[in-house]
Amino acid sequence: MCRKDSVFVCIEGADADGHDFAGSAAEKGACAIVCSHMPAGFAGEERVTVICTEDPRAAMAHMAAALYGFPAEELTLIGITGTKGKTTTAFMTAEILRKAGCKTGLIGTVCIDTGSRVMESRQTTPESADIQKYLREMADNGCAAAVMEVSSQALKLGRVEGLIFDIAVFTNLSADHIGSGEHSSLEEYIYCKSLLFRRCRAAVINGDDPLHTVICAACRAEITTYGFRKENALRAENYAAVRMPGKLGVEFQIKGDYNIDLVLPVPGRFNCSNAMAAAAVCSRMGVKPAQIAEALRNIQIPGRQEVFPRENGGLIVVDYAHNGTALRSLLAALEEYRPKRLTCLFGCGGKRDRNRRSDMGKAACRYADFLVITSDNPRNESPQAIIRDIITEVKKHDVAYTVIPDRREAIRFAVSGCIDGEIAVIAGKGHEHEQIIGDQILHFDDREEVLASIEKVKHERDYHRKSDSSGKGKAAERK
Repeated sequence: MCRKDSVFVCIEGADADGHDFAGSAAEKGACAIVCSHMPAGFAGEERVTVICTEDPRAAMAHMAAALYGFPAEELTLIGITGTKGKTTTAFMTAEILRKAGCKTGLIGTVCIDTGSRVMESRQTTPESADIQKYLREMADNGCAAAVMEVSSQALKLGRVEGLIFDIAVFTNLSADHIGSGEHSSLEEYIYCKSLLFRRCRAAVINGDDPLHTVICAACRAEITTYGFRKENALRAENYAAVRMPGKLGVEFQIKGDYNIDLVLPVPGRFNCSNAMAAAAVCSRMGVKPAQIAEALRNIQIPGRQEVFPRENGGLIVVDYAHNGTALRSLLAALEEYRPKRLTCLFGCGGKRDRNRRSDMGKAACRYADFLVITSDNPRNESPQAIIRDIITEVKKHDVAYTVIPDRREAIRFAVSGCIDGEIAVIAGKGHEHEQIIGDQILHFDDREEVLASIEKVKHERDYHRKSDSSGKGKAAERK
């Protein structure tokens, strides 16, 4: 959409090239066109200024910063990147800062919170003009800090161009987002991640990750490492998986530059790492250890290891795990709680790397006792074809499974069959509110479906109890 007297920036995307729309933008009143080359067939008019630059995306980012008055300079800007853990670390960091009295904005996968409004996010890191708009809103709303998830795509496409992060965080890195429309190779993926650490004043880096040395080598700022290894500046010690009423948690201690005893109401060693990253950031900003511990005691991230208890003692866990690495980490963490049975419901998205199907199948077969294979976001692929690819891998392993293509029915099946002592995982969509089938985007929320299924089971149980009670009463009257 182009308005009169606006500047139209020609962006080359995966499906369309902005240069093809330059003429239409001029006709609608654009006063300037920013492009990397003169658009084909674009004669322009005398009133239209054409600016050719090597990188229109970078130009757009700098123009947006100037348009909104360089809002990042009024905020402590925290950027978080990594294959996994960005969302959880961002939520933990923002929660700690807010509980410590620092009004904090958030830009990430789940939502955008500007301090006055919270809106659903459409992508992990928005386009540069939107980022600057949100940062300005945060600054105007009295926020002192902004926490931002920074994806590799955002770094590759210059969405954070012109921003200097006060603190940059590296959570971990594994092979993902490689393929058509994403990254051409693992080397490019690693390089894009490292770009964040060339534009920060301080860095917090997971020293346990095998590729942390590559990130450290790219960093030009002071570095704090964290993790379970003793070489880290901040170390996790005395880790234990603990059960809480209706929840699965962990407890551990942070040792090193400062000491904190932490209890988290979320499972997994990986959440210890996420909490350490958040603690390192917030400690650097002056938050005291006791404040950090208190803020994390009740932390809950939508769609990230989110636990829904059944009345019979079974637990349903909804999580965003949508690739083999994430699913493997999640199921391994849940296995620590020694469930009577570990069930895993999952599918795979269409129009994504097909290796994910076998990877997720392997991960599920490695840890789960029973699988429910269903549909995720098939997009324009056949759901049945995706399921067949998953089953090809599953059949190589001695694991019981069932196939229920309709995701709603699959969730109802998993929830209704969840027994006392069982953990049933609903993996793949987490916080998402949509399912993409063909060209349709339908409302679908795993969490809503789980709650509806729990309520349905409860209603049916109560109905049968009343029926049994009523039947006994009539039998007594007949006697």
